[in-house]
Amino acid sequence: MCMSAFVPQNASFVEREDPDLPVCVEQTVLVWIPLGFLWLSAPWNLMPLCRRSQVNTKHRTKLYLCKQLVVFLLFLTAVGGLIVTLVEDFGPNSSAEKNPAVFYTNPVLFAVAWILLLLCQEGVRRKERAVDSSTLFIFWFLLVLCDVFPFQTLLREALRQGEVRDIPRFSLFYISFGLEVIALVLSAVADIPPEAEELNPEAGAAFLSRITFNWFNSMVVKGHKTPLVQEDLWELNETDSTAYISQRFNQHMRYELGLARIQFQKKLKNKLLKNPSKAVEEASQSNGLGKGVSQDVLMMVRTFRYNKEPSSNNTDSLPGGPHETNYPNAWLVTTLYKTFKGILIESAFFKLLQDLLAFVSPQLLKLMISFIQNKSSYAWVGYLYAVLLLVVALLQSLLLQQYFQRCFVLGMKVRTALMAAVYKKALVMSNDNRKESTVGETVNLMSADAQRFNDVTNFIHLLWSCPLQIIVSIVFLWMELGPSTLAGLGVMVLMVPINGLLANQARKFQIENMKFKDKRLKIMNEMLNGIKILKLFAWEPSFRTQVEDIRGEELKVMRKFAYLSSVSTFIFSCAPALVSLATFAVFVGVSSDNILTAEKAFTSISLFNILRFPLAMLPMLIASIVQTAVSKKRLEKFLGGDDLDSDIIRHDPSFNSAVSISNGSFSWEKDSEPLLKNVSLDIKPGRLVAVVGAVGSGKSSLMSALLGEMHSTKGFINIQGSLAFVPQQAWIQNATLRDNILFGSPYEDKRFQDVVEACALGPDLKLLSAGDLTEIGEKGINLSGGQKQRVSLARAAYSQADIFLLDDPLSAVDSHVGKHLFDKVIGPNGLLKNKTRILVTHGVSFLPYVDEVVVLVNGQVSEIGSYQSLRASKGAFSEFLDEYAKEQNNQTTHEKDGYQDTEDVELIPDREDTQPDCPPEDAVSFTLKRENSIRRSQRGTRSSFRLRKNSTLKPAEDTGEAKKGQRLIEKETMETGQVKFSVYLQYLRAMGWGYTFWIFLIYFIQNIAFIGQNLWLSDWTNDAAEYYNQTYPSWMRDTRVGVFGALGVAQGLFVFLGTLLVANASVNASRILHSRLLNNILRVPMLFFDTTPIGRVVNRFAKDIFTVDETIPQSFRSWILCLLGVLGTLFVICLATPFFTIIIIPLAVIYFFVQRFYVATSRQLRRLDSVSRSPIYSHFGETVSGLSVIRAYNHQERFLKHNEVTVDENLKSVYPWIVSNRWLAIRLEFLGNLVVFFSALFAVISRDSIDSGLVGLSISYALNVTQTLNWLVRMTSELETNIVAVERVSEYSELENEVCCLSIFHHFKADFLDYKVRYRPELDLVLKGITCDIASTEKIGIVGRTGAGKSSLTNCLFRIIEAAEGHILIDDVDISTIGLHDLRNNLTIIPQDPVLFSGSLRMNLDPFNKFSDEEIWKVLELSHLKDYVAGLQEGLQHEVAEGGENLSVGQRQLLCLARALLRKSRILILDEATAAVDLETDNLIQKTIRKEFSHCTVLTIAHRLHSIMDNSRVMVLDAGQIVEFDSPDNLMERRGHFYSMAKDAGITQESLTAL
Repeated sequence: MCMSAFVPQNASFVEREDPDLPVCVEQTVLVWIPLGFLWLSAPWNLMPLCRRSQVNTKHRTKLYLCKQLVVFLLFLTAVGGLIVTLVEDFGPNSSAEKNPAVFYTNPVLFAVAWILLLLCQEGVRRKERAVDSSTLFIFWFLLVLCDVFPFQTLLREALRQGEVRDIPRFSLFYISFGLEVIALVLSAVADIPPEAEELNPEAGAAFLSRITFNWFNSMVVKGHKTPLVQEDLWELNETDSTAYISQRFNQHMRYELGLARIQFQKKLKNKLLKNPSKAVEEASQSNGLGKGVSQDVLMMVRTFRYNKEPSSNNTDSLPGGPHETNYPNAWLVTTLYKTFKGILIESAFFKLLQDLLAFVSPQLLKLMISFIQNKSSYAWVGYLYAVLLLVVALLQSLLLQQYFQRCFVLGMKVRTALMAAVYKKALVMSNDNRKESTVGETVNLMSADAQRFNDVTNFIHLLWSCPLQIIVSIVFLWMELGPSTLAGLGVMVLMVPINGLLANQARKFQIENMKFKDKRLKIMNEMLNGIKILKLFAWEPSFRTQVEDIRGEELKVMRKFAYLSSVSTFIFSCAPALVSLATFAVFVGVSSDNILTAEKAFTSISLFNILRFPLAMLPMLIASIVQTAVSKKRLEKFLGGDDLDSDIIRHDPSFNSAVSISNGSFSWEKDSEPLLKNVSLDIKPGRLVAVVGAVGSGKSSLMSALLGEMHSTKGFINIQGSLAFVPQQAWIQNATLRDNILFGSPYEDKRFQDVVEACALGPDLKLLSAGDLTEIGEKGINLSGGQKQRVSLARAAYSQADIFLLDDPLSAVDSHVGKHLFDKVIGPNGLLKNKTRILVTHGVSFLPYVDEVVVLVNGQVSEIGSYQSLRASKGAFSEFLDEYAKEQNNQTTHEKDGYQDTEDVELIPDREDTQPDCPPEDAVSFTLKRENSIRRSQRGTRSSFRLRKNSTLKPAEDTGEAKKGQRLIEKETMETGQVKFSVYLQYLRAMGWGYTFWIFLIYFIQNIAFIGQNLWLSDWTNDAAEYYNQTYPSWMRDTRVGVFGALGVAQGLFVFLGTLLVANASVNASRILHSRLLNNILRVPMLFFDTTPIGRVVNRFAKDIFTVDETIPQSFRSWILCLLGVLGTLFVICLATPFFTIIIIPLAVIYFFVQRFYVATSRQLRRLDSVSRSPIYSHFGETVSGLSVIRAYNHQERFLKHNEVTVDENLKSVYPWIVSNRWLAIRLEFLGNLVVFFSALFAVISRDSIDSGLVGLSISYALNVTQTLNWLVRMTSELETNIVAVERVSEYSELENEVCCLSIFHHFKADFLDYKVRYRPELDLVLKGITCDIASTEKIGIVGRTGAGKSSLTNCLFRIIEAAEGHILIDDVDISTIGLHDLRNNLTIIPQDPVLFSGSLRMNLDPFNKFSDEEIWKVLELSHLKDYVAGLQEGLQHEVAEGGENLSVGQRQLLCLARALLRKSRILILDEATAAVDLETDNLIQKTIRKEFSHCTVLTIAHRLHSIMDNSRVMVLDAGQIVEFDSPDNLMERRGHFYSMAKDAGITQESLTAL
């Protein structure tokens, strides 16, 4: 095609000082490369043109028109070129000699290409969300690059000849070259349509900006100027959002899990046929996946279970026992793969290219060394190699960063998908499953296990990439060193089994560690939930030792794990040294002809360096895959478990009743005995049905059955209409009061006001600072028990459901409020009068007004009927009533005449002027909006709650004053700016200074050994020149090999020592930090817990302690190694080419700036990440605890949505964090590449004065430096980020404590002197000057409306709140001078809500093991629990579930009574203790208290006035002051407050005398 042949010209063109390419190559090959690329990539760009649907979605921008114009002009130049050739060949003055074919083909090729390009650009314009095309940019770039050669050839030619021969072609070429450059520039600009100026700059980033992550600059700059806050973060891309990811994941999961379930059932069936007994146990343990297993199989299972019980359990529980999985397994990974295969394949492609490029550098290095040895070669060759090194390195960096970006985003998506799946599963989980995993464990699935998957997916491609790199390295090494490579390979292969053993052992430790972690967190969770009880009973020491014991075990395992990992570190730091030692030793030893030259040695060394990475990574990867396998099992078990059986409840419209149960038996677990037996109920629409029965007779279980939460063993339930549910213990969300009542329904003012009025919340709203917009703390902390219950009732009333299940909502409120609620909401004239209501109640007084009464005895319905008919039938019910008959008669007569006319005037507070601000009784927490600290800091009061100085406060914010106290929960404080150096010192101090010094020293020596070894090698290679053509003396050889080996082993040993020291030191630090945190948290005032969500404190014990335990030591170690590595490298390069020192300064400066910019942003993003993580977990915890309510109202969807929003908020900080790492890495790698380039360049410049050994050394070091630099910054920032955990832990270790001093008392008479108290310095007084005296052994009743300050009074006795002014004296000793533990040990309270801890019953009664079993049985007898406990299999060792879930509320209350009896203290406080039990139990409790505590001072806060009518005096509180204080009889005669309350409760003078 060209005029001349290829070959002969070639040689002459290149073999000279100023080389050039032959014209022929320029005209053919260089034209074909870019055009070929264009045609290959065109179909991709043309696809949008084939789609008919959305034509012209974006309008034509100026930029687009310019691009098209340039291409059109280029088309004209091509046509011009063709015309010129035609004219020359066929024109009037054409010569005989025709033009070569290439002058025809090229213009035609170009013309076709330009037409294609016009179409491509139109295609790109139509593409959804495309702002430019990467392929087109690469095409223009290649084209310009290839045209540079003809550009300079033509110029040189013209200059040499002094004239231009072929003017038309010359000018056409330069015109088209100019246009191509313009096109290149245009294609690098993003074409952003004005309407798409989105919040996220990534969407509008051009190709160049995308590959260098330039679009992220704005965030980095902003982060450097001011600390970032959540509002600065960009919106997520749609494909990264939780909703999108989880929807795709669920799609695949449904299919895969279905398959796995079928497999699992097949397996079960086969088992049954082979070995029935074994399979049985499988089936019974499997979370009841037997749904599909046929009935007869299950029957076999049941029969076998009874025979096999004792022996079957021991095999599986042993860790060594046969580990069969008893749930569908092996589906999670395939699901993840199918969901994310796009990103996976893309990243794999990048990784492959990058891996292959990595092997080009050593080859270039080899050429470079030979160039330096060969003094006769042209200088331009050296410069070419230097430039090639730079280009290869740049390409490698770009590819690597794209690969990483994709992998990390993949990791993030996997975590998101799993978190969403766990949340979704938790909403539909069956009760068996709920029992299997505690709230703590489920939250762990969401945090720890999902995170594990995240970490593994980041590096998942190394699974194939590592072996690939190893194989390629070996091939190249073989080419260098021949068979002696096998020696090195042998060493590596030996490493693998050793590593396998270590990994296996590590896995065992890991599982053990997780177990202790779960256990510790479970206890912590309970302690924090019941912290008030711990304080009231002064039980903190007992629980502290429990936690410390578990922590001790955990640290033992951690230390073992650390030792193990230091052994593996030793093996792997020795590996490269040993490998190169073995290889070189064998190479030199095999024959005397083999001489180690610089080329061979340093090419091999850089290949070994490449090998180091996969060899070091593989074991780490395997270890983390192993850890993930544990997480995979846990997740599969959880996600594969049974869902709540939705078929238990039917919704068949053909029934004419609202609720009907036909002969149903229900149990809590699949195979256990049914709790409710043969229940048949039929409730017509609009009826009010009361369910009564003794404690533990199954009333609450009946409710659960109606909600579909229990397994039905036979029979069915049919329900028509929607449900609303009011549980016995109100479930309150951490949201505003209004949101708690609306519960997702739209707000209608009229309806809302009616409900609030009816539920008697009006007065409470007046008391709350921000009315119905007040934020309620976690678990409703700032509402009293009664208020919580009323909010819960209001939620139901507002929901407009058809059927209301009310589980004893009236027990937690005072009698007159109860009456009001019954009249206005539940009763025959209430808000709900036309709805179906099922009311569980203990209040006998309401029964005459209900339509039907259902009496439960031991889980069976003993009788049903109206109140009258049941009274008449003289059955269980009338016995139940007979005890109360007298009161009953009185009450009915009273209420008959007074029912209509008392229109509840009583509810309006008597004095109209009560300040609306006096907080309700447990209002611990009318907490600050953050701004409130202004007033406080001006007053200069020392607050017990530290606020960060730099929350930006403007005094002008007085407008917010009105909203005072609206925010109960502080926003989590977040340190900003650089982590203070003191925090590092604190960690080092915890490690111990001795350790720290030795660690640094030993690592330093190790680094010296490393450099020494390489210098020795470079010296060794110079022998090749010295002994040229001579025999190599064997003593020389042995010395060389020996020293080289010794230095290698020394390195390994030092690393081993260093790692051991770090391990010991870090375990030390972990222990100290944790015990400081624990000790302090248990001694912090109650106020702190009321204003801090528990999730936040747990987060300190979970995530932050985990970081201190595992991440910090790791990053600390890596950081030291990296720092020394970088310094060593720079030292060696400067040694080889002293010129290099000039470059170091500017590079260091740039490096420093990039690093500072990055760290500021990255650290803040990490902080935002951990702060935005807490809400995910606390919302999840809240959801799990309120499951039955959420399901009853059918609000799963809404909660799912909310979860998606919270996770998205978190992703908004995770995603930029990932990008910030790439942003940094690509900039650092460019710097590193410059280091390589300059070290090569200077080597070329000073090639006459330098030996090849040193060049090899310095360049092979430089090649390594990019990675080390990268790691150094990564480690610095990781260390900074992780050290934040130490900061957060120490923040809670330095909170102010409760005060302590000592003394003891005997008579127990109590005096209050003008006692005033407020919950927090900036709030109003709750008790406004209480003065009274209580004699020893006196019995005092305390009454008052909700919010009068009754509970506050008791809190003051225990010094849960400290006095504002005034004193409380016990035996004339001021209690504020007594040690807290002594004070609290001498008081006993039976609290309002009974709190139990998981552990044995015995531990719940006597955590310090002070009492004998006899004493404990005695108090159980007195508290009427003896029969119950004796009937349990384990007796006193019976395990109480988390929060006491497996006992009824009544039984829990009785246990609290037993607790009080056991303590035998002389002052007893009853806080509405009997609100949750039925009348019978109530009477028992009262009798016991009268008898057993006759010699004590007893203060009773009463709801049921009956219980205090026989007390010696009654104190009536109103709005924080004593309004009446006298004996009940006198008060009745006085006809004041007390009288009106008694009248409400139906107590009169006559009934009193009757009592």
